[in-house]
Amino acid sequence: MKEKSIELLNKAIADELSAVHQYMYFHFHCDDQGYDLLAGLFKRTAIDEMLHIEMLAERILFLKGEVEMTASEPVKKIHVVKDMLELATQMEEGSANDYNKWANECSQNNDSVSKKLFEQLVEDEERHFNQYDDELENLAKFGDNYLALQSIERSKNISDGMPAE
Repeated sequence: MKEKSIELLNKAIADELSAVHQYMYFHFHCDDQGYDLLAGLFKRTAIDEMLHIEMLAERILFLKGEVEMTASEPVKKIHVVKDMLELATQMEEGSANDYNKWANECSQNNDSVSKKLFEQLVEDEERHFNQYDDELENLAKFGDNYLALQSIERSKNISDGMPAE
């Protein structure tokens, strides 16, 4: 029972670590391009994913398992915002699907606490998916003007003596 839960929890940590790395990469590039709103969204999501890792690790340790800290995927070097958002929606949707499956597996193994943890993570991943999906819709609706407005807002703030982020 607990071995299977530990395995699933560690798989989740690997996915969450990959997400942290990917989202911070996107944060750096959006920030560099002057897209403060998107840079902030990627950064906040990365922080949420770090908190997920902490919760997963605490559960593994409670079950007397070993926490594996290896990312499941290397960072994809994407610089086009639309492509970043598309990958982010795919990642969040994939995580939500995996965590739903894994919650059910934990339930079948009589591990209701890990089941609840995965269900909580599904809620967060669906919220992240929705945020990225909304940004994709904004980009489709407003095109490059949407990104230009973010860059202009940054320039205004800097000229007013406010910090860039």
